[in-house]
Amino acid sequence: MKATPLALQHAPLLHTLYAAAPGYFALLGTRVPTPAEVTRDVEIALLDPRRRLDLLHDDAGECVGSLDYKLHYPEDGDLTINLLLIREDCQSRGLGGQAVRDLEARLPPGTGRILASVLGDNPRGARFWERQGYTFALDARPVMTWYAKALAVPAPQPGRRRLSLAGD
Repeated sequence: MKATPLALQHAPLLHTLYAAAPGYFALLGTRVPTPAEVTRDVEIALLDPRRRLDLLHDDAGECVGSLDYKLHYPEDGDLTINLLLIREDCQSRGLGGQAVRDLEARLPPGTGRILASVLGDNPRGARFWERQGYTFALDARPVMTWYAKALAVPAPQPGRRRLSLAGD
């Protein structure tokens, strides 16, 4: 699995990935975003210096998904995965797990916890994160549930408090 940073010119490719995963949007009770909506979302995401958007390529170099995450959110030392999306025709091949392991292998120094949000009523998504070693952390239904994985705790920074989620 290879992750490459997504730039604004990749918005059409991201739209193609979204269109190849209509079940995810149906699960949320919404339609696949239009190309213009995806472009605007990418523009907004790229304005946030903590936000990262990656395209995911399998070992053959084929673009199979995307990863959207944010550094130091909700607290310093946290990394929050907003969306891990794998094309429906590529699901159940272990690519999502590969993407998570790849991200965990390249975490920025000082990362002490990874959070993953599961939107809507998505038992399959919850089971995925549990299989990756994440534990249920917070129920914010009907919108989402949170899963967390604690890592080696970074040295505390003076004057900073950590947000505590259940199971943390």
